[in-house]
Amino acid sequence: MDSWFDMHKENNILFAKLSDFFNWSRSSSPWSLGFGLACCAIEMMATGASHYDLDRFGMFFRPSPRQSDVMIVAGTVTLKMAPLLRRLYEQMAEPKYVISMGSCANCGGPYWNYGYHVLKGVDQIVPVDVYVPGCPPRPEALIDGILQLRDKIKNENKATKKEA
Repeated sequence: MDSWFDMHKENNILFAKLSDFFNWSRSSSPWSLGFGLACCAIEMMATGASHYDLDRFGMFFRPSPRQSDVMIVAGTVTLKMAPLLRRLYEQMAEPKYVISMGSCANCGGPYWNYGYHVLKGVDQIVPVDVYVPGCPPRPEALIDGILQLRDKIKNENKATKKEA
């Protein structure tokens, strides 16, 4: 008895744009550079642990910016740390994406009002694609942000990609 594949192997034709194929493959395996700075980093690490298992989304934390295409900024960005974060962002290969995780990364958090050393949002130095709210956000919120980024990458057009 022939298998299903043997009976249908002559009908294996797929019509699609090449850019759609590239966007699909890019969204299916986003490798991230974790930039954990404060309490949000603990939640980011918990998201990568076995209970939540980011491997099912094809996401792996990479130690080098040259191997990753998504930067997750988790925590308070100080003015002293901002140039280093920008340098790591510039070392990432194109196309590159940024997820801002937590109130401190999004808008400076509670420290911005009373401190002179905190950056009011990471979007002042790198372009942010997805904001994950919370203080600190739960791992489920980060997973939702990753899924939003995947949808954004799938529907991305080269002409609309913003440049830093």
